[in-house]
Amino acid sequence: MTATSRPGIPAAAATAPPRPGPLVPGPGCPGAPPPPAEKDRTNSNVRMAVTLEEAPWLGWILLKALMRFALMVANNVCALPSYVFYVIILQPLRVLDSKLFWHIEGIMYKWLIGIVASWGWYAGYTVMEWGEDIKAISKDEAVMLVNHQATGDVCTLMMCLQDKGLVVVQMMWLMDHIFKYTNFGIVSLIHGDFFIRQGKSHRDQQLLLLKKHLENNYRSRDRKWIVLFPEGGFLRKRRETSQAFAKKNNLPFLTHVTLPRIGATKIILSTLVARQENGIPAGENTKELDSKSKGLQWVIDTTIAYPKAEPLDIQTWILGYRKPTVTHVHYRIFPIKDVPLETDDDLAGWLYQRFIEKEDLLSHFYKTGAFPPPKGHKEAVSREMTLSSMRLFILHSFAFLSGYMWYNVIQYFYHCLF
Repeated sequence: MTATSRPGIPAAAATAPPRPGPLVPGPGCPGAPPPPAEKDRTNSNVRMAVTLEEAPWLGWILLKALMRFALMVANNVCALPSYVFYVIILQPLRVLDSKLFWHIEGIMYKWLIGIVASWGWYAGYTVMEWGEDIKAISKDEAVMLVNHQATGDVCTLMMCLQDKGLVVVQMMWLMDHIFKYTNFGIVSLIHGDFFIRQGKSHRDQQLLLLKKHLENNYRSRDRKWIVLFPEGGFLRKRRETSQAFAKKNNLPFLTHVTLPRIGATKIILSTLVARQENGIPAGENTKELDSKSKGLQWVIDTTIAYPKAEPLDIQTWILGYRKPTVTHVHYRIFPIKDVPLETDDDLAGWLYQRFIEKEDLLSHFYKTGAFPPPKGHKEAVSREMTLSSMRLFILHSFAFLSGYMWYNVIQYFYHCLF
């Protein structure tokens, strides 16, 4: 919203010394300037005119936000219970063919993620992808290491992974435990996502729980990708602490990212990497891998950048009151054999280097509006990520039809019992 400038006195005139001349006539004389009260009233009228001119636009923004919020509520009321009911009636299949059950559950999970992605897509929040094409490894096992700025980061990933084959179907998220208590929490619990509690007092226990969770749920549910935010929190909350830690330990001073924590990354790699480069088993669950599994094969260094460093949050994503904007996502793929796993110091050094490089990527982006080209190339290539409007319409229609069906089923059994 652009504010209308108010009329005023030029700076030069305001600071110039008074010049001798005829007496200024008083308020009651002809040609006298209007009294101050009149000037204030004029300025008040100007402000009122600006407000009245902007009222229709502001009203439309408010109405659109309310309509979008109503759509979100309707989606949740219909889609989330339907997902739960479908999972319940498919429990016999879980006993007969566990792999097929979790594949069907993953497809329904992707549908729900697609609905969330559609809220941003319809508001004009799109994604431009840079760097390497991660579609090429969509069938392999990989872990995504993502910088974290706001709640909108999760929504952005939900959108840009929609066209990556079965990635979302076979994906596991590591997220803050507070999300367990949101409307999407029950879905994530069923799907097998892991909720991690932050803080030094919980750190060791949480890492043990993560290891156990991976051993019990990752292979058995045919998961292949893991999304992790190694910084352990939002940039605005951790930046000062991270910079103090960097100064104390003679590490680079970062402003666009924070130094990552290695605990969760170490647990994931040590548990899921099938073999190290020298052929020695790297994880205790290596014996559980079937003959077709190669274990974790790739690390995808993912960098999210927002224009003017103004991240989207979940409220904006839902209500859509911010102007359409393009979020930029940069990918770099590292083979797991290039990740040093011998000692914690080696892994920490490698992980720190990735985030130092993220800092350089983001600094370049905020200065130029684009990511730098990879080594050996003259320019960087970007790809506009698109979603099918027809597919999104089908997802919403399926959600509402499912909600209507389950409502009638519940109503029927209620009348039969009572």
